[in-house]
This record gives sequence, structure tokens and C-alpha cells, in this order.
Amino acid sequence: MCEPVEELEGSELGTKDYWESSYSREIRNYRDHGDVGEVWFDEDSQNRIITWIAKQEEDIKADDSIIDLGCGNGMMLIELAREGYTKLTGIDYSPKAIELSKAICKDQDLTIEYKVVDLLSESEMTALGPFKVVHDKGTYDAISLHPEDAKNMRSLYISNVHRMLKDDGLFILTSCNWTESELVSSFGERFRLRTVIPTPTFKFGGKVGSVVTSIVFIKNDIDNK
Repeated sequence: MCEPVEELEGSELGTKDYWESSYSREIRNYRDHGDVGEVWFDEDSQNRIITWIAKQEEDIKADDSIIDLGCGNGMMLIELAREGYTKLTGIDYSPKAIELSKAICKDQDLTIEYKVVDLLSESEMTALGPFKVVHDKGTYDAISLHPEDAKNMRSLYISNVHRMLKDDGLFILTSCNWTESELVSSFGERFRLRTVIPTPTFKFGGKVGSVVTSIVFIKNDIDNK
């Protein structure tokens, strides 16, 4: 049985208005200065995931379908395209984020599909799948910070991700707000732990911790109708 986790305090980081405003600024910066904007959790976190994916040659092929949830400026997928992955999709509920990611992708002369999609909409998410790899770096965190009904939103997110992942697929999640044990508990009804991708650790008060947690889940076989 999954243990309940304590909800996070709400923040503007969990609202669509915040991200629309943020990506409007980043679009202007990109047009004026060629600056692609912030890489969420820094480039090291992104590179760790890409390196891990590249090592899974038995499980993840170059032509397997990969989706990035809350893709932002799309740089995660651009780096995967540079590594030779060909079936890449990025979604975000912010039209401004998708506008930015499409502009960067076009200038890089790459082929990546970007769409405006609400992660919490069952119909929109079902229409996308299924995917061999579902990736999230920070989007589950943002949902968890929504000022209103974040618990229900997290539940919808987990159900929708389960629905869009292939039976033999991998769900890769990076969080700076939740620990490994909290993620395993929250996702435990529909997913089970495959592995934890090592991240830098720190020691404080005799205890060892991590600034971010990167975890890989596989699907539980449940009736998801």
C-alpha cells in the first residue's frame, strides 16, 4: 500500500500564467539575442538523462517514440535529435513555450514535433500515445505546486502518463521537490521502480541527500479503463 505524501505549498510556478509570461520574455530574448533560455535544473541534469538513455541500447532504439512532457524551450529533444533519435515529440500547455521550441528547432534544421497539450486532459493525452519513453524534467514538480487542488492534479497526471506509456515503455522523471521514496509512494499504484539515475549528493548533519532525484519507472499491469 502506498504511503500518503505531504502536499507542497502552492506557488505561482504551478500556474499557466507564470509560464506564459516567462516564455514570452524568452521568445523576445531569443529573437533579439539568440539566447535559447534556461535549461530547467541546469544542463548537467539534462545531460545525465541523455547519457543514460544512450546506454539503454537494448531497450531504447533510435526510432523508438519519445515524448517530453512540459518541454519548455525544447532543448532536451534537440539534444536527443543530435544523438540520432528520430521520433521525438514535445508537449507543453504554454503556447508561448511551443512557439519558442518550434523557432529553435527550425533554426537548428531538425525535425521534432511540438504541440500545445494539457497534460491533465485525458482526451488530449490519449490521442498522443503510446510512447516507448515518456520523459519529465520538472513538470510534475510544477503541477505539484499549483495553488488549487494540486493533489487531484497529480493524480490525473499519473493516470494520464500511465495511459500514454507503452506496456514495455520507460517513464523517466526528474524532480527537485520530491525524494525517491516520495515518488515511489506517489506513483506506486500504477508504476514500479526500475532504477534510479545517480545524481550529485551532499552531506548535511550526518545524512546524505540529493538536490534532484532522477528515477525510472515501468508500468504496473492494471486495468486502466
